Amino acid sequence: MVLMRLIRKFKNIGISGAFARWYDKNTKANRIGEMQSYAKEVSKFITEQSTVLEVAPGPGYFAIELAKMGNYHITGMDISLDFVEICKTNAQHEKVTIDFIQGNVSEMPFDECFFNFVFCSAAFKNFKEPVKSLTEIYRVLRKDGVCLIVDMNRESSKEALNEEASKISKTGFERWFMRTAFKGLCKGAHSKKEIEEMVKPTLFQKCDIKEEGITLYIYLYK
Repeated sequence: MVLMRLIRKFKNIGISGAFARWYDKNTKANRIGEMQSYAKEVSKFITEQSTVLEVAPGPGYFAIELAKMGNYHITGMDISLDFVEICKTNAQHEKVTIDFIQGNVSEMPFDECFFNFVFCSAAFKNFKEPVKSLTEIYRVLRKDGVCLIVDMNRESSKEALNEEASKISKTGFERWFMRTAFKGLCKGAHSKKEIEEMVKPTLFQKCDIKEEGITLYIYLYK
């Protein structure tokens, strides 16, 4: 959205308060399958004892699903203290061990070459300094480490928006509402070309971007 693009010029956008609690309930009700699919994808790149960082985990369900799949050392870092507390509660409920902390992606409190894998979904479009954030991700990744960023595509077609809305809502009004919401969110996101330009100043050896529906899957290799 225009407002989102304006706000992120001045600060990274975090979610807190009642909206954070709503986001937690909505994710648990509607997006666990999506989180599980992300966890399965990331598990292809890591082995037992691997260190994994999720940037902007929201309510933490991706990290929780990944923790269920293997013996990994997982950290989740969110700018929102409310989300950090929600993550801790959710992880405790699911009986998994994850280190959730508050922090800013543009200046992360981790040593160089610390993580085998970095994951981020539905948040990159909110970062005030995307190139600096990518540089920080590169810094904390180990040699041969991988980062996967999943976010909306600003250049999503009308057909893709319709298809995505239809997956969630079958009735006419609900489908229109979801399509309108997705369209607004996509306008606040980045295009594939913009992402490629952001990666160029960094030291990543390879950038592979896959388009699927209204989503971009951005694989970065150190």
